[in-house]
Amino acid sequence: MKLTKTLMATTALTVAAASAYAESHGNMADSMTLVSWGGAYQSSQQKAYVEPYLAANEGVSATWDESSNEAVAKLRAMNEAGNVTWDLVDVVASDAIRLCDEGLAMEIDADEALAAAPDGTPASDDFGDLIVSDCFIPQIVYSTTFGYRTDMVGDNPPTDVCAVFDLETYPGKRALEKRPINNMEWALLCDGVAKADVYDVLETEEGQEQALAKLDTIKDNVIWWSAGADTPQLLADGEVVMGSTYNGRLFSVIEEQKQPVAMLWDAQVFDLDGWIVPAGLPADRLARVMDFLKFATDTQRLADQAKYISYGPARQSSAPLVGKHAELGIEMAPHMPTDPDNAKNTFLYNYEFWADYRDDIDAKFQAWLAQ
Repeated sequence: MKLTKTLMATTALTVAAASAYAESHGNMADSMTLVSWGGAYQSSQQKAYVEPYLAANEGVSATWDESSNEAVAKLRAMNEAGNVTWDLVDVVASDAIRLCDEGLAMEIDADEALAAAPDGTPASDDFGDLIVSDCFIPQIVYSTTFGYRTDMVGDNPPTDVCAVFDLETYPGKRALEKRPINNMEWALLCDGVAKADVYDVLETEEGQEQALAKLDTIKDNVIWWSAGADTPQLLADGEVVMGSTYNGRLFSVIEEQKQPVAMLWDAQVFDLDGWIVPAGLPADRLARVMDFLKFATDTQRLADQAKYISYGPARQSSAPLVGKHAELGIEMAPHMPTDPDNAKNTFLYNYEFWADYRDDIDAKFQAWLAQ
């Protein structure tokens, strides 16, 4: 499904063409369909940059679609049908790499399309190494980690991620995401594989079987989730003793909802989330999207997002502007996954590995689930 070099060059030029079209015709679409993950994260996007953008652009509307967990499959289907209905899609970095490789996402020149930092630093330098694909505009650094019910673990709260596999000490249901990513890595770590060797082992058939065998030991005690809001709700309802989800979702259930839940930061998996623009948008829709994207990813907007959720902004220039929660009034820096106290034992997610192996391991994982 990869594009030819000629077609890729044409796609990369579309941003400039759309801008020229908008300037000469004054014609940008008056609506956008934005795709994200729902819950507290999407709410932070709405408050930090969608609402301010709409307030500054009278007559423009934005509609949310909460299908980011299915973005690759749905964009493949839309492309096949020749009917792309989404304008801007929030995806994890590995999915952005896949979509870019398949020609389903546009290449974007960050310095051409995005705002510079307040001191004039070009966007490409301000985002730095977090631009892991030519099609990817990062927004946040987040982690997938575990929360647990403080009233269900007795006087022995877990401090090690392998508590997830310890049914004797911590009986009860666990919540795990219904996909192999992170679960396979944690399984290998807790089966004795050294952190540095995890992906070398996981790329082998034997390593994949080893990870699934470890997951087998708790399979009957797992509630599988698909939406980021699921685990916080399961924890709040007391249906699970512990569960994985995104650190910002756990921040919400702990600090905003005041539920008896605590964070288990051990072996948290760092990841990136950001925007891709679907390839092949009509000029008026593309012009609107690029106008919004420049606004939504500037230094102040990404710092503003951290007022509502505990994810680190992807721009270096945004970090000094992170302050207190907009409603709770608490300092947000200590709740970030990058805080030194929280990042004592992190696991670095391998984007390229999952871009290459995702489809094959997904199929094996889903077959295992069905057994």
